[in-house]
Amino acid sequence: MNRGLWVVQWLLALLFLFAGIMKFVMPVAEMTKQIAFPGWFFHFIGAAEIAGAIGLVLPGLLRIRQGLTPLAAACLLVIMIGATVITVTTQGAAMAVLPFVVFLLVAFVAYGRWRLAPPR
Repeated sequence: MNRGLWVVQWLLALLFLFAGIMKFVMPVAEMTKQIAFPGWFFHFIGAAEIAGAIGLVLPGLLRIRQGLTPLAAACLLVIMIGATVITVTTQGAAMAVLPFVVFLLVAFVAYGRWRLAPPR
């Protein structure tokens, strides 16, 4: 169970790190084409995704404050709920499958690190 959680944590960390960096690299006009949110909101979400990605793996690697990993996953759950809802409203339910799958994987990490294989 522990190895499976680590694999999922690393994959999610890479995904959220990439998504967060892209929110700083892409022009704001490009990001606001489909969704009318202000640019600062995208930058805030990008910073939260980067912090969440770091929180998924760094506490376990350094073995310092390992209880932060389920907390980081829980915070990323909030972001993925929003992403799923926004995707359903703007692009339809078929396009919301990917954010929902990521939501399920983050929920697996949050529950797994909280109850199934908590840090020692």
